[in-house]
Amino acid sequence: MNIIGNGVDIVENKRIANSIKNSAFILRIFTKNEIYQSTKIKNKINYFAKRFAAKEAFVKALGTGFRKSINFKDISVKKNTKGQPSMILSNSLKKFMKHKFKINKYQLFLSLSDEKKHSIAFVIINKIK
Repeated sequence: MNIIGNGVDIVENKRIANSIKNSAFILRIFTKNEIYQSTKIKNKINYFAKRFAAKEAFVKALGTGFRKSINFKDISVKKNTKGQPSMILSNSLKKFMKHKFKINKYQLFLSLSDEKKHSIAFVIINKIK
């Protein structure tokens, strides 16, 4: 494994609970698919908190934060049929990564977890040779 970036973020769920009361926040941070998938989820607070943490953890793994025209909607979190989370990146973000890391192929690893008060995400960016 050739790790070129890792990032972690923890979010207080109460903070997200207050933020998602504002539809402008949801529309600014989350993709259409993430918003659609939230309609199928009972615990919307933890759902959105984990995705917020994942986006923050990813830009930490990049080493940039949300700069250089990278925004929250460039990153989308989804789960496969077995519940394993993964990330989908916008084309502009893929180009940015290719330029920054001088790579063509990479793997993203995402781990999400939550408790009553907090949600956490951990991201690894792995270069494929």
